[in-house]
Amino acid sequence: MQIEHLSLKNFRNYARLELRMPGGTVLLHGQNAQGKTSLLEAVYYLATSSSPYATSDRQLLNWRTERDPMPFAQVGAEVLGRARVLNRLEITLIREETGSANERFRKEIRLNGVGQRRADILGLITVVMFLPQDLVLIEGAPQQRRRYMNATLGQVDASYTEALASFEKVLTQRNALLRLIGAKKAKTAELLYWDDQLVQAAAVIIAGRQRFLREIETEASRIHRELTGSSEDLKLSYVPSFEPTAEGDGQLSFAVPGLDLHRQLTPEQIAPQYQEALLNDRQLEIERGMTLSGPQRDELRFLINGRDLGLYGSRGQARTAVMALKLAELAWMEQRIGEPPILLLDEVISELDEQRRAYLLERVSQATQAILTTTEPTIFTKRFLKQSTVWQVSAGHIYTEVEG
Repeated sequence: MQIEHLSLKNFRNYARLELRMPGGTVLLHGQNAQGKTSLLEAVYYLATSSSPYATSDRQLLNWRTERDPMPFAQVGAEVLGRARVLNRLEITLIREETGSANERFRKEIRLNGVGQRRADILGLITVVMFLPQDLVLIEGAPQQRRRYMNATLGQVDASYTEALASFEKVLTQRNALLRLIGAKKAKTAELLYWDDQLVQAAAVIIAGRQRFLREIETEASRIHRELTGSSEDLKLSYVPSFEPTAEGDGQLSFAVPGLDLHRQLTPEQIAPQYQEALLNDRQLEIERGMTLSGPQRDELRFLINGRDLGLYGSRGQARTAVMALKLAELAWMEQRIGEPPILLLDEVISELDEQRRAYLLERVSQATQAILTTTEPTIFTKRFLKQSTVWQVSAGHIYTEVEG
């Protein structure tokens, strides 16, 4: 997989950019706030329809569009896949007039000029992104770890993507209904319709997360042992907010260490158990006005030699675990889609010690296409620079004549 050409219009720092992208490694260097990260963000946005940085679509628009009658931003790319077929993908954000102070943006996705849904372009571009703030996967709140699972699975699994979208919509409706029931403005029986939809979507999400972590753990553990000289053993522990069991009778549950990654439960096995959990929690949920169990409360924990890394690990251990996870994600995604994803590394090399830097750059050099950013090109070896395409970024312009 490779982006052959990238087009940006009114996206972040870029008023307009037309850029022919080479294969192999591309190193973008320049001072902060010049547009290096924005280019990586654009590629990530094409792959996931979301940003790893922005909290709203409004933040993606170039500031020069403020006074335009119809502000918009567009990201487009020509993508060459394993079948050597060239496709043109475009995502356009258009601000709509709502008659209120709240802005709303319409997202249009086009593939070769034809309108598409997000699910229709799944896997056309896949990426693995390394960020300095990836440490939140260890040190941050559970929602950061759920977001990681959603973003990764959402690039390759259409059933997971659809189930997640359905679950989030139904969850909002169900919580609103719970509050109405608590206020004596609705009847408990009205929950049956929403419970059925919630259960079906949740079962697919839980099964998908469990399968993903089971598949990725083997490679992550192997890489982690290499990075630590076999002195530390990394395990991943999936902790759903309720514990579906292999037999449905409370035995062989996810609470048993390791079982969550070695016994795969199907959505059909999970659904009736989640239905029962909702029934058991019903009165308490009505009192609190919210759904108390389900994928919105799931957890992922990292264990080093059996100890919870988030509670007892050092910052160095956290960096090593995240690096192992991301490199395992790279291998997992290639196996799932049959071709290497695009690597995006935003200012992460300077954060690593010499050993981990060399290990990561060796993997990067093997990628079909990798894009790195840095403010310090001197930290890279002459050999790496010679093998890479080195471009300078300044004030939303990319100077491709810079030699590596």
